[in-house]
Order: sequence, then C-alpha cells, then structure tokens
Amino acid sequence: MYYDEHICAPRVRSVVTVSLTYPSELPPMPTPYFKLSALSLALTALAPLAHAQTSAQDEPASAIELPTTVVSASADASAEGLPAPYAGGQVASGGRIGILGNKDYMETPFALTSYTEMLIEDQQAASVGEVLINDPAVRVARGFGNFQQVYLVRGLPIFSDDMSYNGLFGLLPRQYLGTEFIERVEVLRGANAFLYGAAPGGSGLGGAINIVPKRAPNQPLSQVTAGVRSGGQAYVAGDFARRSEDDRFGLRLNMARRDGDTAVDGESTELDVVALGADFREGNMRVSADVGYQDHRLDGSQPNITIAPGLDIPSAPDASESIAQPWTYSSARDTFGTLRAEYDFRDNLTGWIAGGLRNGEESGDFANPTLINAAGDTNAYRFNNVREDEVKTGEAGVRGNFATGSVGHTVTLSAAVFSSESRNAFGFSDFAGFGSNLYAPTDVAAPPTTAFIGGSFDSPLVTEEVDTRSVALADTLALMDDRLLVTLGARHQNIETHSYDATSGAETAEYSESAVTPIAGIVYQINPEFSAYANYIEGLVKGDVANAGSGQPPLNNEGEVLEPYKTRQSEIGLKYDGGRFGGSVGVFQSRKPIGGVENNTYKIVDHQENRGLELSAFGQPVSGLSLLGGISLLDADVDGNEAIGSPTTQANLGVDWMVPGVNGLALDARAIYTSEQYADLANTQEVPSWTRFDLGARYTTFINDAQQVTLRARVENVADRDYWASAGGYPGSGYLTVGAPRTLIVSTTLDF
Repeated sequence: MYYDEHICAPRVRSVVTVSLTYPSELPPMPTPYFKLSALSLALTALAPLAHAQTSAQDEPASAIELPTTVVSASADASAEGLPAPYAGGQVASGGRIGILGNKDYMETPFALTSYTEMLIEDQQAASVGEVLINDPAVRVARGFGNFQQVYLVRGLPIFSDDMSYNGLFGLLPRQYLGTEFIERVEVLRGANAFLYGAAPGGSGLGGAINIVPKRAPNQPLSQVTAGVRSGGQAYVAGDFARRSEDDRFGLRLNMARRDGDTAVDGESTELDVVALGADFREGNMRVSADVGYQDHRLDGSQPNITIAPGLDIPSAPDASESIAQPWTYSSARDTFGTLRAEYDFRDNLTGWIAGGLRNGEESGDFANPTLINAAGDTNAYRFNNVREDEVKTGEAGVRGNFATGSVGHTVTLSAAVFSSESRNAFGFSDFAGFGSNLYAPTDVAAPPTTAFIGGSFDSPLVTEEVDTRSVALADTLALMDDRLLVTLGARHQNIETHSYDATSGAETAEYSESAVTPIAGIVYQINPEFSAYANYIEGLVKGDVANAGSGQPPLNNEGEVLEPYKTRQSEIGLKYDGGRFGGSVGVFQSRKPIGGVENNTYKIVDHQENRGLELSAFGQPVSGLSLLGGISLLDADVDGNEAIGSPTTQANLGVDWMVPGVNGLALDARAIYTSEQYADLANTQEVPSWTRFDLGARYTTFINDAQQVTLRARVENVADRDYWASAGGYPGSGYLTVGAPRTLIVSTTLDF
C-alpha cells in the first residue's frame, strides 16, 4: 500500500504491495458483479457488496501467513506494472516511452513527466487541460473554430484527438477528456515519431501525451465524491473496484456527472462519463481491457477571438461574463474500447498485441468574433456542423533480452496500424456577419446557415479517410555494467489520406507517402543520483498537396504531393534523483519545415527554429512539504521573428504543505506565469504576460475509525485577473482565448 504523508493515512493505488492471509481452506472464487446503468443504481448495487466484504474481513478465521506479494495490475498488461509514485505522490518515477515501454525517468534519454491520480484528485482537476497546466512546458489552447482542447508543448500544438490511450492513437474523445477514469497523464516533451508513430491528426511535433486508465487495486474500493463549482455546477462521481480472492482478476468502474452553470455568466456545461477497466493474469499471460463512454456538452462558452491585422491587442474582457451568443453550443458523444494482451514466451522474450475502437458523434453551432477596431467592435458569422468518426487501431510487438559478451541488448520490434473514417456536414451564414462588442456584447437571433452548405446534416457523407502503417525496430545496449545505455532504432511510416466533397462525395485530394524516422539516445549514470542524457529524434506529419485554392491561378506544381514533413530535434540534459527530491535540466533545438508558395510553386519555403531550456523539480525535499514546478525558456524563431503563440518564458511553482500539529490537514498553493507572446508572425500584435495564483486546502479524517472522508476546497485565479490565456492553437492562426475567472471548487469524498 502507498501511504500519503500529507494525511498520515493509507491511500489505495493501483500498484501496491500487501501481505496476503488466506484461510486454511479456500472458498470458491466469488463472481464480481457490477450493475452498469444510471449512477444512482450503481451506487445502490455496490454499497451492500462493500459492506459484505468489510463484514467478512472482520470474521475470525484459521489462517496461514504467506510471504509478501506484489500485485501489479497495469493498464498496459505488463509484468512490471506502472512505475511507482515518487515521494509526495504527485508525479511517478517513470512512465511509458512509446514502444520502449515503461521506464524509470533516470534511465530514459527523454524529458518525461507522469502526473498521478493523486494529483488529479487533490487539485480537483476536471479535464486533461487542468492537469497539464502544472507543466511549465505546456499551456492549454483551443481548436480552430471550435472548443477542442489543444495542448501547446514547446510552443507546438498537440490536438486532443492526437493523445494516445495506452499507446494507441485516436481512441479518446476528440474535443475534451474528463479525468475520472485516468490513472496517469504522461507528457513526453519533444519530437517522438519513432516512439509513437506519426500522430494521425497531424500534430504532436513538440511532444506526446499518453493517458493511462485506472486498474483495480488490491483492497476493495468503494468511493463516492460530490461537489460544486462556482456558478452552481454540481458534480457527483463513483469509483468502485474489486479483485478476485486469488488476485488474478480485477474490475474497476468509474462514473461521473457534471451539470450546471460555470463561473462565467451565461456559460453552462454538462458531462457524463462511464468507464470500466478489467485485468486478468494467468501464468505467463496478462490481459487488460477498457470500455468507456463520454457525453459532453457546452452552451454559451467563451469563443475564440481573432484580432484584425493592424490592431493592437486589446485588454481582455471581463472573464466572468460570456461574450458568446446564447445559441452557440458544442456536443460530443464518444464510445471507445481497448483490449491488450502480453505473453512471456520465455524469461527473456515477451510479445504483445493490442487493439481499439472508437465511435464519435459531434454537433455544434459556433460564432467566433473578429475584433475590427480599437473600440472593441466585433464581427462574426454563424457556422454549424455535424461530424461522425469511426476509428480502428492496433499494434503488435515483441521484446527480447540477451547479451553479446559484456554488452546487454533489449531489442524491440513493433508494428502499428491506424484507420479512421470521418463524415461531415456544415453550413455557414452570410459572411457579411453580424456585429457586437467585446466589452458590451449584444445578443442576436441565430442567422440561417444558408449562404454556404456542405452535405446533409441528417446523412453526412464521408469527407476524410486516414490510414497509417508503421514498423519500428530498436535496440537498447547496456554497457559498463549497465551504467551506459544506448538506444538505436528506426521506424518506417506510411501515411495515406483521402479527402472527399461533403456534398457530392467526389474525391478532392489524395495523399500517400512514406518516410523513415531514426532515433539515437544515450543515458550515462554518473552516480546513483545523477544521469546525463542526449538524444536525436524526429517528428513526422504528412506533407502538403500543392493547391492554389478556389479562384486562384494554378500553381506550376498543382496537385503535387510533398514528402512528409520532418522535424529534427537534438537534446542534452542532466537528471537528478535524491530519493525524495528529483528534477532535470535540459537544452534542445528543433527545426520544423514550413510550406508556402514561391515563384508560383508550392514547396518548403522556410523553417521554424526552436531552441529552449527546461528545468523541472518535484518530490518531497522535507517531510510534509511537496514541491512541483519548473521553468521553460523558448526561442521559436521564424526569419528573425517569434512564432505565433510561443512565449519565451513559462514558469510554474506548486507547494503542498501538511500542517504540523493538525493531523489530516494540508494546504497547497500554485503560481503559473506565462510571458508575452505574439498573435501574428510579423510580431506587431503582442499579447501581454499573465500570472495566475491558485490556493487549496483539504482535510482527511475517519468516521467510526473506518470510513475515510476527505474535504477539499480550492480557489483558482485567486486575484480574479482578466487575461488572454493563449494565442493560436492551430498552425498559422493567432486567435485568442480568455482565461477563466476566479473559480471556487468544493468537494467531499467518502470511502466506505
């Protein structure tokens, strides 16, 4: 069991060590049963089961003591399970490095942070974006023209539909992801085409995000949380888990509902989440599976705001008042599932296979305004759409260990496939638009979307197909008594896409190209506390197809398919692990191609040069005091100018303090700083810097010496500052998003 020093009380985690006591005669294994319907029915069904198990544990029994047993029920079906939480419990001691599997962070030549379930719970983080705001190299933006969460890592976007789920792309909800079923949020900073393959959505050049689902811990878990946010938004969630008596089989069920207004007047959200995770092990075989459903709706949410060329960036509007039209909304429903199996053919040879499916349905009405003068006047038009996605993906691989003389080898061979089909229909209102004002918004009736229509909303046609295939081979060589680790490898990637007209279904574009992306990484253990690392790795997205566009004269190479764009990155750094306190410092540079027209020919016309320094720190340097934070310095250069949405400085500092003399009481504080950034490539529109302060408290106690109760309260943006939280989020676009106002979050968690 993992013990949280914040409260001096046990907190169940998915990877635990326990002493098992068995009766002299084992009874038949009970059949786990979960009733999966409405939340209230599930709570009612599981509560008696929890009471029954508690009563059974209280009964005396003739028993024999067995040795301590480690149960590592992991989401990726690996024998080792998840890397253990680091001191303080906010981050883990390692995480998934793509096809190389789970690694201790001191043994990998990459910058990786894995945020834990404990951090998510204690900060009451509702989305992946609210977790990643803890990372100094990450900021959260919006999608182009919609409310999709986008994560800017090292100044480059990762679309939320390019996150991976246990290493598989495209399975998670495309717009937004709740945190209720998440065990870990793993962030790898830097290019990663070899490790994960090319992201099918065309992002991820600056990093990769992998989501790890929850698994059943050793002890029975019955937990209910209820809470409220500013504006009156109510929240209720349930987390239930059971393992069979022999620990071979486990189930974990998570359910949640959010509903109500937010801290922004005129904005409301609704979220339903249900996820079931299972794991099974028998002999040399391990299997894990997940199925999930999420229904998310936003009404009247703050829109993206574009500043017309030639205007200075205005002051941010009052964040507590929505400037959105009341008829704007976004709705997304996703059903997804995965199955993964791992088998040990020999002690030194393991194979795995995994697959997943997702079905998504979206609809939305949007009106993102453009500021047209210094007085705050805006112009907007209406855009509505429907979208349906079907995704199939899978991978298979084998990993073996052997030695040649004094050199150890860990060889990994992996193959992956991805296939998606998207159906779309859309409509635009008159592009002359309607007026409003940034500081005094005016509601208008929804204009008809008859000016330009694409497809049928009742029966949308296929508009895009994406297929990727890849094969990767790597060898990690261990030399000098394992103090020097050298990883060499390459991935051959094929990217194929087809685009179709939404109205006629006729093919409008086709792309099919392949590329090889290599990797070279070195880790040298200087002593038990310090490791030095270096890497060369590439990012990969599909190249453009030369197309002049409607109404423009044809290009000299009209229709030519450009080779996939490669981002080349090199990085060196130093990592520290003092047992209770750790961190790293690294410097990197990368070079990303930019396509454009030159001499009436579409080709690579420029490059974005990124150079940066990152410093991170985490752990518990003294008992009862946990730290989490760092600083990111970035120079994102395009012909002497800073790239859009790339602040030169980002810094975070989080402190979590167990109050001496008051058992169970902890206080936390967090500061987030983002320096100036630009909303245009000419660097004439400077977005001001911003700093946000958050405060929190929690108190854990016990009822009847058995049932644990945790009370949490948190205030984010304590100073209630109005600020522009991000610029851009889509390559070449510099639209702005408004930061959230002061928000109070209160919740109670009961373990019974």
